Amino acid sequence: MNEQGASVELYIYDLTKGLASLLSPAILGRQIEGVWHTAVVVYQTEYFFGAGGITNCTPGSTQLGAPYRVERLGETFVPYQMFLEYIHALGTTTYTPSSYNLLEHNCNHFSEEVAQFLCGAHIPKHIVAQPEELLPSAHSALQGLLDSMLPRQQTVYTNGGLRHNRQDSPDYLTLNTQIEEARVASQELDARRSSLAEKLARKQRRRDKRRRKLRDAGDSEPDDMAEAVEAVPSAGEELSRAGPSSAALALDADERRQDELRKRERDPPIVYTDIDGMQEFEKLSKALEGMELTAEERQSVDELQQYLVQGEGSWVLGDDFLAFVGRLLAGGSEAVRVALLRCLAAAALRDDVSLVLHQDRRHHALLNYAHSVDTLSAPEQHALALFMCNLFENISSSEWLLYISEWDHNGQPLSNIRATTKVCVHCTLSSDLELRELGTALMHNVATKEVKTVVFDEVCVELAMALLQLLQWAPAEEQLWRGVRALARFAQHSSDVPQLIAMIGPDPAAFRGTSPRVDEQIDLIMKQIK
Repeated sequence: MNEQGASVELYIYDLTKGLASLLSPAILGRQIEGVWHTAVVVYQTEYFFGAGGITNCTPGSTQLGAPYRVERLGETFVPYQMFLEYIHALGTTTYTPSSYNLLEHNCNHFSEEVAQFLCGAHIPKHIVAQPEELLPSAHSALQGLLDSMLPRQQTVYTNGGLRHNRQDSPDYLTLNTQIEEARVASQELDARRSSLAEKLARKQRRRDKRRRKLRDAGDSEPDDMAEAVEAVPSAGEELSRAGPSSAALALDADERRQDELRKRERDPPIVYTDIDGMQEFEKLSKALEGMELTAEERQSVDELQQYLVQGEGSWVLGDDFLAFVGRLLAGGSEAVRVALLRCLAAAALRDDVSLVLHQDRRHHALLNYAHSVDTLSAPEQHALALFMCNLFENISSSEWLLYISEWDHNGQPLSNIRATTKVCVHCTLSSDLELRELGTALMHNVATKEVKTVVFDEVCVELAMALLQLLQWAPAEEQLWRGVRALARFAQHSSDVPQLIAMIGPDPAAFRGTSPRVDEQIDLIMKQIK
């Protein structure tokens, strides 16, 4: 059953409320439609950037009132908790209060970056480009335009930044503070109500599940349980009409994370923890000795050392770090590329590595490179597969590998899961036994990942075909077990896979007796075929 993603919208505000269109010819010498401020609305919350840093609020509740226009950007399947981590990382690195700049780093740049992260969408180009189109010489005139149109005692957002035209009176400040306190208290009350409604809805779902099990077993349900189940829907129905609150979404995200952790205990990923980050960094440093680096590139090397060797947090890796990685992967020697990938494989074991990966949303350097796996040398393929296997050490980084949002790569659509699938298939079917070892580990990790069914809709058959080819070769027990285990999971994800197994073969039952754990997975496959 496919699950819907969360809606992503762009709120577009005209700071002049229509007056720019009327007065700009006289003041600026040219007509402009509006002076734009934007915010991204997702998970029932509005996010924007200004002189005070990143701010969130109930959609449409800023002093700007209702948006001039709302544009739908798409849907996101980024887990809510991961999105919060991403926003927190932006707020402490790229989008701090001190980094705000009306021309070069404003609310619209923030909206563009967040939209790309959530669903690979862009905000209208003319909004981002407006400061450049007006030219620096026009900004003083633009400021005059705003001053002439806005009430003197009004506090307004100027392109995302908070600006006071005149000092407010103490009475006004006191009243404003009281209003804000009442608003916050109201939001907290709404959050508690929504959280309670969400809990009741979850109880209903659990009870419905028990009712189905009892019905399938032919048992009757006790009257008190039936009454309890009938008492809950009103809360769930109310929730579905209003939409979940941020607090409820956070609670749901935490529950999903806990479910994943419990599943991880049952299906631990295959990762390679014996890699030493310090040794790998030394190899990279040696490989870089004959390469001319700019000051910015040397800074990126220093940042990697701080992160990988000294154990600093991902905050030490600057905004240009992954762009630097992309340059090395595109133009470095084979020794440099292999050493860099092995450094990344060591870094993949860190629990904050997903915050680094999200920086690649703009350039896609890592997965564009991964998609060319069949053109790489054997050492590069090994290092790449090792890196991708180790990303399954943590939930958020493994989910990053399976994102379905697409971008254009050499004229063709590409996504994270497409690149991951290609690496899985190529390595699993390699004649190089070491690479096949890594490929079957990656295939196992992908198959046993707890994800929305929609993620596997387009790739299940391709992955299953590779696994059936692997079985044709009658691999050793370890690789056979990984293969049939992955095949069993894909058969659960897609109804096409059991048909594929029955039509193409080989018959999984032919491998019975290899080991008890192989037999267990074969039994699961045969249940799906029948």
